[in-house]
Amino acid sequence: MSFAQGVSGLNAAAANLDVIGNNIANSGTVGYKTGAVQFANVYAGSMAGLGTKVGGIFQDFTAGAIQRTTQPLDVAIVDGDGFFRLTNGSGEVRYTRNGQFTVDKDQYIVNSAGMQLTGFPVGAKGSAVALKVEPTYITPVASTRVDAQFNLDARSEVPTTSPFALTDSNTYNYSNSVSVYDSYGNSHELSIFFSKTDLVPGSPPSWNVYAAADGKPLDSTGKLIPAVFPATTPPSYTAAPGLLATMAFDTGGKLTTIPIGTTDKLTFAGLDFGNGAAPINLEMVLTGSTQFSADNEVRKMSPDGNSAGQLTTLEIDADGFLIGKYSNQQTKELGQIVLSSFASVNGLQNMGDNVWSETAGSGAPRTGTPGMGKSLGSLLGGAVEGSNVDLTAELINLIIAQRTYQANTQTVKTQDQVVQALMNLR
Repeated sequence: MSFAQGVSGLNAAAANLDVIGNNIANSGTVGYKTGAVQFANVYAGSMAGLGTKVGGIFQDFTAGAIQRTTQPLDVAIVDGDGFFRLTNGSGEVRYTRNGQFTVDKDQYIVNSAGMQLTGFPVGAKGSAVALKVEPTYITPVASTRVDAQFNLDARSEVPTTSPFALTDSNTYNYSNSVSVYDSYGNSHELSIFFSKTDLVPGSPPSWNVYAAADGKPLDSTGKLIPAVFPATTPPSYTAAPGLLATMAFDTGGKLTTIPIGTTDKLTFAGLDFGNGAAPINLEMVLTGSTQFSADNEVRKMSPDGNSAGQLTTLEIDADGFLIGKYSNQQTKELGQIVLSSFASVNGLQNMGDNVWSETAGSGAPRTGTPGMGKSLGSLLGGAVEGSNVDLTAELINLIIAQRTYQANTQTVKTQDQVVQALMNLR
């Protein structure tokens, strides 16, 4: 008689209970993958066999449910078999499906164990490096260009009041303003005024253009007209604005030329706001402007330049780009997350802390960028991949494993009774 079968069954059942208990304990762990015991029978020249053993622990790497969160650096891998690539303080590489990340004191993106998320810096490929959130501050940039497009109503009447005056709306037909920035990042209001001219027989009507900055008139070169300093203060800007340009249109209502200056631009040369900032040289490109019988309107107004700004939040898009949003309404790409996949995920070694390391059995990692249509998967910001544990199935497995354990105790008990009977024959 032998106790081997019963004892091996007890050991195998105990190992199964350990794995099932671990699955149940991690049913709420983000990125956790279910484990399952694989058993093998044992033979050693015995027809009856010597019991069972644990052949290995299989991990199910199927995706867990996607769960939305409120954390901007939470990110889930969807529709793919990739892993996030991490490095620790010793330079060792680890892989995970847990996309819960934060920014540490040195501005690196890290998981809860302090391992750094890797990717490509802005404009660079090659080897992945630890991603760092920088810059956290954007310096001001002076404006140099405004892309604008207007429709000037062809039905408008020529103003009966002249000359043009900023403060008299009877001297022009339409005006619009845009914010531009000086070298300090200060915002200034650049205003454009359009006044329809007298009709020339046989020619489409044209429009005179005037301008003001911060409510102060500009001359025909786009510079501020110097203030008049009377005996009393403050200084008074009494001079009339200069004619900045005249816009001509063809019979189809499309812009043809701006005779003063260049063909499709208004030029503001050396615009000095008198606050110590460097004068700016600015052009307003009017390509596509029209003169149709429709209401006066601005169809496009896109200035460059920006004020100073602090990083306010981060976003991750489907292709893994880390995008910073700043207090000055600017956005900036700060890097791109990489993903890695393996020929045999069950060859990965579980290192705890929801990370795995590569082994000879897993094969070398295949690393690349995420995106739609790629086997690595795409990313979903503000979400995480939950555990793939089926809690109902695990509770059923727990009952089965418990019954298996109890049955094997009966085998040992019966063997003991047989041995006792043999001993009582003396």
